[in-house]
Amino acid sequence: MKTKVWAALLAVYIVWGSTYLGIHFAVQTIPPFLQAGVRFLISGIFLLIWRRMSGDPAPTLNQWRSALIVGGLLLVGGNGLISLSEVSLPSGVAALLVAATPIFMVLVEALRPGGVRPTAWQVFGLLVGFSGVALLIGPAEFGGVREFSLIGGATALCATFLWALGSIYNRNTDLPASTLLFTGMEMLMGGLGLLILSGLTGELTHFQPSAVSTASLLGLLYLITFGSLIGFTSYAWLLRNAPISLVSTYAYVNPVVAVLLGSLLARETLNPRILVAASIIIGSVVLVNLTKKPAPPAIDPLEVV
Repeated sequence: MKTKVWAALLAVYIVWGSTYLGIHFAVQTIPPFLQAGVRFLISGIFLLIWRRMSGDPAPTLNQWRSALIVGGLLLVGGNGLISLSEVSLPSGVAALLVAATPIFMVLVEALRPGGVRPTAWQVFGLLVGFSGVALLIGPAEFGGVREFSLIGGATALCATFLWALGSIYNRNTDLPASTLLFTGMEMLMGGLGLLILSGLTGELTHFQPSAVSTASLLGLLYLITFGSLIGFTSYAWLLRNAPISLVSTYAYVNPVVAVLLGSLLARETLNPRILVAASIIIGSVVLVNLTKKPAPPAIDPLEVV
């Protein structure tokens, strides 16, 4: 059992950490909302058919409503905007900004009606985390020449906020007993939303299938098979067979994997400013997670990247 746990954990570490690089290649010649929509639509249909054939009961209308809202926040707003940000932002930097999601979750939880106020340590972690974000995408005076698109960084931060909002909503809504069934529902609704958004923004009008590169096609196939299916299946198995404290470590490892893969395979910049900012952001997330009250496991925004 221990070998299986570590094999599944390693899969989650590497697969979800590598999805940012997959997006980087996919959006080179496939419009961002279109590639995300195709990815989640195919993955969602597969998961729904699999889980229904495995005996999961049919979801209720209210649960479909939950899937629509969660899929809209996490996948359309979250993953869609991350895909858009990677048109002008390195995959490793995008991953580091997404790693700040638990910090945004503390903020959203504190501001919502009936929410939980953060502890003093969480407030400290929040301030430290935002200082790391400022160092990462702030002006040159914060630590050397700024090499990244400010618009791309703002888009990624907006995606991170929507992920946090969707995650908080997800923990307080009507869900099916099967995590994988709801994931399929969420992916289906999010995929449809992304395709609609792709049409509304003119992506479909200007898209030329003949212009899609091999790298982009392989990136999309990787996101569908490994990112959405293998990665999440491994995670769902871990939730039932490993301590939550161990499973949650993926949130600290994924951005490190993303930064290293982006540097090695996409020749993305890896300078002292990025390394220091990464240490600050990940350290603040560790602090926030270690000082929060335990909560029942739920689908977290980082789990559907």
